[in-house]
Amino acid sequence: MTTAKRDTYTPETLLSVAVQVFIERGYDGTSMEHLSKAAGISKSSIYHHVTGKEELLRRAVSRALDELFGILDEEHAREGSAAERLEYVVRRMVEVLMAELPYVTLLLRVRGNTGTERWALERRREFDHRVAALLKDAAAEGDVRADVEVRLATRLVFGMINSIVEWYRPDVPDGRSGAGAGEREVVDAVARLVFGGLRKAS
Repeated sequence: MTTAKRDTYTPETLLSVAVQVFIERGYDGTSMEHLSKAAGISKSSIYHHVTGKEELLRRAVSRALDELFGILDEEHAREGSAAERLEYVVRRMVEVLMAELPYVTLLLRVRGNTGTERWALERRREFDHRVAALLKDAAAEGDVRADVEVRLATRLVFGMINSIVEWYRPDVPDGRSGAGAGEREVVDAVARLVFGGLRKAS
């Protein structure tokens, strides 16, 4: 299990360790005792900074959500045709997923058993709907093929992108589990597959 050295402990270290433990054990299967052992600090030290494990969960999923929603405020996500904006957003989603891999992984695994999890799921749905609206607009503008239903296409695109958390391992150099592919290579491959299939043939 992930363990942090006591002399390098910071609130950010605690959050990072908590995310790894939540992923390894599941949020419901993680106790404050598990977190204190993994972080190498006492439970009272943890409580000095947070009210409990649910606050750590909220901070972690907030980090992932803030990065994802931030994409939608970027210039290229707001200007240009719907198809251009959609491609930019898809590329940036892949970049954020890989840059914030543990945090996005945890976000994708919440199940709605607590208030924080239900909040995170609602925020995820809001983000998904905003991206789906871009795809719908691109279809209305005639830039994507008409023989693919928009809702189905949206689910397939998200399914492809979200699956990256299951195999992308940037710290494994030998190509196992999809590792060995550089970030740019993955981003370009997703864009080619998505938009090669979605764009209307010229």
